[in-house]
Amino acid sequence: MKQFFSTNDIVSLSHIIKTALECKENPFGNEYIGKHKTLGLIFLNPSLRTRMSTQKAARNLGMEVMVLNMGTEGWALETREGVVMDGANAEHIKEAAAVMGSYCDVLGVRSFPKLDSKEEDYSDDLFFKFANYCKKPILSLETATRHPLQSLTDLITIIEQGEYFYDAEKGNYIPKVRKPKVVLSWAPHVKALPQAVPNSFSEWMCRAEAEGLVDFVITHPEGYELDEEFTKGAAITTNQVEALKDADFVYVKNWSSYEDYGKVLSMDSNWMLTLEKLEATNNAKVMHCLPVRRDLVLSSEVLDSDHSIVIEQAGNRVWAAQAVLTEMLTHNK
Repeated sequence: MKQFFSTNDIVSLSHIIKTALECKENPFGNEYIGKHKTLGLIFLNPSLRTRMSTQKAARNLGMEVMVLNMGTEGWALETREGVVMDGANAEHIKEAAAVMGSYCDVLGVRSFPKLDSKEEDYSDDLFFKFANYCKKPILSLETATRHPLQSLTDLITIIEQGEYFYDAEKGNYIPKVRKPKVVLSWAPHVKALPQAVPNSFSEWMCRAEAEGLVDFVITHPEGYELDEEFTKGAAITTNQVEALKDADFVYVKNWSSYEDYGKVLSMDSNWMLTLEKLEATNNAKVMHCLPVRRDLVLSSEVLDSDHSIVIEQAGNRVWAAQAVLTEMLTHNK
């Protein structure tokens, strides 16, 4: 694996999930696979879970880790081609990424969208220029359009918390009784948030549905439709009550409008998930990528209840990252 950016970079969902769960069972089973290898983590935006979990995963594999916070520790980067650099940006990405690649065996890059230009944000220009110029395996730590480590974690958590068995002969996870119903539910927020997490979650769940692992439903108010590239195959409804009926997993997340790009069209507090709403579900487990604003995005009564698996979900970030790094180190010798 030379790149981890989307579900398209994964050959087999079941294989990567199994690798992650094996890492969880035996964190140091491959502790020498990364010996004398260096992981560089480049952050242009804040991070808690992505930063700490990926560092821990790398060290479980014997890697050294270098972290650079570009906003405060690195030079401001120019990414445009053919410009005279007479402004504030002191270094071009061509040199910066190439140098980082010369210091590191694997790079991870995180950058958020500005939510000003849909075309600019959805090009994921920074990530792909890093990939082009660093000449090393690269993983996305989140971009404007996707958060693949989070989405892999989410799928791992659903398989782990659901009722599945692993068919060793076929190399696939199979639901024991029925496919669980997984619902992605929009939630209110005080500011405009990007679509990266819901895009990515939808992309991974649509593939999981196509492979017989889940039934997937998206619910949101009118005007919050995601880019169809990420939702092909999903059932989509603006009726949250209908969507929640018999759900086994509910993934709560806010996002701003894609069509009216970056805008907050609604702050309807009625969309916040409560224990009362969960009564219509199949005793659903509730997920969120964190950080979460209590009693705005998700009620405290849900977060503090047995329905919530947000801490277990966050814990699995380590094993998702470790599985991806294992694939990169194994197949890029």
